[in-house]
Amino acid sequence: MKNENYTYSGWKLNGFLALLLNLLVLAGSVWNFVLLGNAEEFEPIFLITAIVLLIGAIIMACGFIMLEPNEARVLLFFGNYRGTFYDTGYWWVNPFMSAKKLSLRARNLNVNPIKVNDKAGNPILIGLVLVWKIKEDGAYKAVFEIDSPEVVTGAATSRMNVLENFVAVQSDSALRQVAGMYAYDENSNNDAGEVTLRSGGEEINERLKDELNDRLSMAGIEVMEARLNYLAYAPEIAAAMLRRQQADAIISAREKIVEGAVSMVKIALERLSTEEVVELDEERKAAMVSNLLVVLCADEAAQPVVNTGTLHN
Repeated sequence: MKNENYTYSGWKLNGFLALLLNLLVLAGSVWNFVLLGNAEEFEPIFLITAIVLLIGAIIMACGFIMLEPNEARVLLFFGNYRGTFYDTGYWWVNPFMSAKKLSLRARNLNVNPIKVNDKAGNPILIGLVLVWKIKEDGAYKAVFEIDSPEVVTGAATSRMNVLENFVAVQSDSALRQVAGMYAYDENSNNDAGEVTLRSGGEEINERLKDELNDRLSMAGIEVMEARLNYLAYAPEIAAAMLRRQQADAIISAREKIVEGAVSMVKIALERLSTEEVVELDEERKAAMVSNLLVVLCADEAAQPVVNTGTLHN
């Protein structure tokens, strides 16, 4: 039977009150030993009472637990799950319960960059950082659904290390899957307007978070935040991709320059015609357009040539 959301509601008592009762029981045991020592004749009742009270005090002392904020204790009664204890402070519970300590605090995980293929098949390096914690209703799953041969029974640190390793492995897998759904950037042979790893931003992060929550729910773990913290082309294609990006930038710049040059030439011809500065036939207009485009689109400054003859020479 799996009572995954069961909160412990069995025997419990304020720890300080239970400590007072424990001291009274221990004092009763000592008092009976004193009476036994002062009796003129051996009184078995004093010995039996003293031993029973002493054993009761020792057993009672095993039931004290203390919880800090965002901690929990998974309680077992001879192997049977009896609930999870969440009340912070100093408490006394059934001393025959065994308690497994569990931290509900948030933890960071930095997934080092891994090499994967994007949607277009390009090898890329991609890294992830996430914040995760054990859900309050996930304590049962965190303790009993995830196993590892390295776990030391009752060792809270080892148990949390197992969970961290589980999160790391699942994060690696989720990152590979999500990265394969998107192209690296707009130049990766993808459809216009399609979301990419570089431009996706919050959409990619939300997709990662949802994928991780689906994978980690079996361990009672909740991902509070997940986002890409590293993204680059793999070294073997980085140089080629850089040249391609430079070529794209040059083409884009050239298109802008030509567009501006054509606009300037058009304005110049219209002004010359409107203000009747000079009359040009179609052949000379073509020559003027050619000269202006060369001047405006050249990478280097043009060297002027002074015409000392007539305009028609």
